[in-house]
Amino acid sequence: YERVGGGTTWHWLGTSLRLVPSDLKMYSKYGVFGKAADWPIDYNELSQLYGKAESEIGVSASVAQQAPLEDAIGLTFPHGYEYPLNPIPLSMVDQAFSSQLGGLMLENKPVFVTPTPAGRNSQPYQNRSQCMGNTSCIPICPIQAKYDATVTLNKALNTGNVQIIYQAVACKVLADNAGRISGIEYITWDKETNPTPSPRKVVRGAMYVLAAHAIENAKLLLMSRSDQLPNGVANSSDQVGRNLMDHVLYLSWALMPQGRSVYPYRGPLSTSGIESLRDGNFRKQHSAYRIEIGNEGWNFSIGDPYVTVQDFVNGTNNSKLNPVTAPGTSNPQPSRRLGGLALAKALNDRLTRQIRMACLIEQSPLASNRVTLDKTYTDGLGLPRPNINYGFDDYTLQGFASARQSSSAIYKQIGATEFTDFSGFKGFPKYFEYQGVPYFFFGAGHLIGTHRMGSDKASAVVDSAQHSFDHSNLWITGSGSFPTEATPNPTLTVAALAFKTAADLQSKLG
Repeated sequence: YERVGGGTTWHWLGTSLRLVPSDLKMYSKYGVFGKAADWPIDYNELSQLYGKAESEIGVSASVAQQAPLEDAIGLTFPHGYEYPLNPIPLSMVDQAFSSQLGGLMLENKPVFVTPTPAGRNSQPYQNRSQCMGNTSCIPICPIQAKYDATVTLNKALNTGNVQIIYQAVACKVLADNAGRISGIEYITWDKETNPTPSPRKVVRGAMYVLAAHAIENAKLLLMSRSDQLPNGVANSSDQVGRNLMDHVLYLSWALMPQGRSVYPYRGPLSTSGIESLRDGNFRKQHSAYRIEIGNEGWNFSIGDPYVTVQDFVNGTNNSKLNPVTAPGTSNPQPSRRLGGLALAKALNDRLTRQIRMACLIEQSPLASNRVTLDKTYTDGLGLPRPNINYGFDDYTLQGFASARQSSSAIYKQIGATEFTDFSGFKGFPKYFEYQGVPYFFFGAGHLIGTHRMGSDKASAVVDSAQHSFDHSNLWITGSGSFPTEATPNPTLTVAALAFKTAADLQSKLG
């Protein structure tokens, strides 16, 4: 996360997926996660909010292209609705998957490719250029064809009603004896390279909104302990900081057969996915997941094209492509050292056939996965660093196992040779074994939970409008409010809920 205007939307991928109805009722429908897992918001209301968020972001997609997901996972749209922008075209990688998956069933669900709704312009929109396919969505779109929150922030600044205090970090939420928030303490500094904290200052208002993302929101609330509020602000439920989640990511990669080049390393990093495994009765036993199809070859997987280039220049075989040697097989041929035209031909042959998938696996909301204040380490401003306790339960690990099996089945279906291999990572912090199989997990960077919404203040921090149960003039916003994670990337839902919060604020301001 970043302490900058726009935050993590600077480097999000732009994936703009809606939740499906089952995601809001995991306890009621599937009997998992406990009663507090059911969202306190109706799906029809959320669907209307999604429309507002998609308009503000400028989501490129087609309702007609999403229609097959109604039967598969229950995704629906209001009658007559259409996305604000036309869909981003599918890549050759997408088409290679789509053309070969017919008839494949996994978890009793049909497997098919769906274009991914994207927060990037397929045509000029709101004075921003259309996507030029720079393939650098992460870390940043160089032409702002991809939405980031500074687009909306600039609109707010242009009203003349918004003031930003730069180089300032909130450090305590103040509450009066009646339980109303009375101010926010903050620290400023002068030099970026050697910050010298100023004496604490206080900003005051009638209403207060925390929008610092899941970890910093929780940290700020916990730092706001007082004699009156020994557990911190908004924490009568003892849920602040708890239920931290991320999309646990299972990464896999493969090589298409010779003569079937798919030409990756072009266009947005991902333009399609397999969404039909996002819901089903299997969620009674294990996590659901979506499968993102990548357009960047093996860049995420092994750091290509650089690793394979170095292999052919140096006569090594870290990529397993010099010679082509799939995991579990042997090849007596020595690695070659090439240059000139021979090098170009070898690279063109290998790099144009690389494909990868990433399964984004929903994680259980566990009270033990939490943010607390570190008692030893502080940051440059003297504030406690967040201490993260994080792990997986069997429900999530079973989802990991299913994701591995599904990925391998998909590669087999399309005729690709799988190269996924984590055996060499034993001893690394992210390496683990489950049921005798080696895994290596990645985080998706989707910080979720820590101040969850609910209908009962005994088990939640905020209501459906992200309004604090404990303090009448405090709202705590963002993906930290999600009771469960589900499978979609969270940004679109964060934006949708922001519209509900704004309406609630406006109604209370009068």
